[in-house]
Amino acid sequence: MEYSWRKSRRKPSVWKGAAAGVVGGLVASWAMNEFSSLMKTVAESGSNGQKQKAKKSGEQQQEDPSITTAEKISETVADIKLNKEQKQKGGTVVHYAFGAIMGAVYGASVEVNPAANALAGIPFGAILFAAADEVALPALGLSDKPAAYPLSTHLYGLVSHAVYGVTTETVRRMVRGSSR
Repeated sequence: MEYSWRKSRRKPSVWKGAAAGVVGGLVASWAMNEFSSLMKTVAESGSNGQKQKAKKSGEQQQEDPSITTAEKISETVADIKLNKEQKQKGGTVVHYAFGAIMGAVYGASVEVNPAANALAGIPFGAILFAAADEVALPALGLSDKPAAYPLSTHLYGLVSHAVYGVTTETVRRMVRGSSR
């Protein structure tokens, strides 16, 4: 009995929590991509060809903020203009790096304040959505202002970040080996 008590009441470690959060954030970034792909497939199948018509009429889609960030970093730091393939790869690196960093912050915060993992990480995902997508990206000029997007875009962003939050918490908890 004493062993199981000690295991469930392990000593907090910010570094171990951050490491578990990095793993969680990386897996969650992948899960978010998979969710996005699934939602695009569902939307395209329900649009009855509207997307193809929009492409043919020359409508421009907003570029992914991860790609825009990679492009700006490349141009600012190395004075290199990325081609289409490099932009895609750079966007992927930015997406996973940001996911890992936010996972580390989350994992460390749960070690300091165990209540931070409330509701299986959903509030964490919601806060990340609000802070990144609704405030930071527009403020940095990496996306349009929130008012430029329809409500459905905001709801999609909120849900995809909830997927990120739940996945980060689930993996963090598994790696850390506790309910804390």
